[in-house]
Amino acid sequence: MPVPPTADPPPVTVSIVSHGQQALIGPLLDDLDRFCAGVVGKVVLTVNIPEPEALAGRAWRFPVERIANAAPKGFGANHNQAFAHCATPWFLVLNPDIRLDGDVLSPLLALAQERTGLLAPRILEPGRTAPEPHRRLITPREILTRRKPGYTAPAVPDWIPGLFMLLRSRAYADVRGFDERFFMYGEDFDLCARLRLAGWSIRIGEDLLARHEAQRASRRSLRHLGWHVGSLLRVWSSGAFRRYRRLLARENSAQQ
Repeated sequence: MPVPPTADPPPVTVSIVSHGQQALIGPLLDDLDRFCAGVVGKVVLTVNIPEPEALAGRAWRFPVERIANAAPKGFGANHNQAFAHCATPWFLVLNPDIRLDGDVLSPLLALAQERTGLLAPRILEPGRTAPEPHRRLITPREILTRRKPGYTAPAVPDWIPGLFMLLRSRAYADVRGFDERFFMYGEDFDLCARLRLAGWSIRIGEDLLARHEAQRASRRSLRHLGWHVGSLLRVWSSGAFRRYRRLLARENSAQQ
């Protein structure tokens, strides 16, 4: 059922970036309109590369503010640019290929505590009956073992992928958003690490699901694979990675 409007202004600005994906974004906007219109203040749609207009003449119960880039930007740069148009307490980074079967935003917002900087639902990938496992700290060993038998996912995630990130605007501003030195891949881990290091928490709606119609470009394109590998090397050489690794080690030690 659609979310009824409230007396308070809708608390969420949604940022979606299109790379020739407006045909995907139309159904996503329909999902947001059907299930989450009561909490969505506006959608900032960034058109990153020239593409045919597929949304002209369509309307939703929230405004859609369009940004057309003169030249393509990276993932983090696009969402940082959209955040400059955000005047709401929450900022949702959303992939074009996410699909919703109900309102996940209102229940997520209800989970927020004072120092919650990032909220997310569980993600269901195509052909799967169970959501994606939570992510451990990215290391070469973790990458090599995560798909092997016997791998144990953590009970709580060390980071979450950037396809659905409901960020407290104050927290996002506190860490100055995404690091734009990452063109694509790695910036989501880096943001999670810097949020945690700044004292913000990550909280997951364990009973809430969003579907991901995954594109998996890095598995198809050598160019994307190169970006992915380069981003991992940048992650592992960063001070944030080293500090976050020490923080997680202290937390794990305290729990034992």
